Amino acid sequence: MDKTRQAALKAAYRQQAPALGIIALHHVPSGRTLLERSRNAPGALNRHRFELNLGAHRNARLQADWRRDGEGAFRFELLDAVTVPDDPAFDADAELDALLALHQEQLLEQGQARY
Repeated sequence: MDKTRQAALKAAYRQQAPALGIIALHHVPSGRTLLERSRNAPGALNRHRFELNLGAHRNARLQADWRRDGEGAFRFELLDAVTVPDDPAFDADAELDALLALHQEQLLEQGQARY
């Protein structure tokens, strides 16, 4: 691949907007789940992992489970991604709020514990 093509691909990658969506951190042994909406889902997952490894996560119960069971006891995932249309009237925050409420309701229906 020539350098011009490689530079163009890198520039196009940098201009992509991060994935919007609903993320989940599952503690497998307890079944507890942390749900969160994010305008940068990959970045939010990285932030949670970083804070947990640092021992400074804002959710004390989640941090305690991490300390006790380690990273292997957790699943980090993007549950739902939002595709942003070209419509300027599209409200991404409202869409994320609705998706988060839907996933929270599903957890309640399934009887799963939450953080």
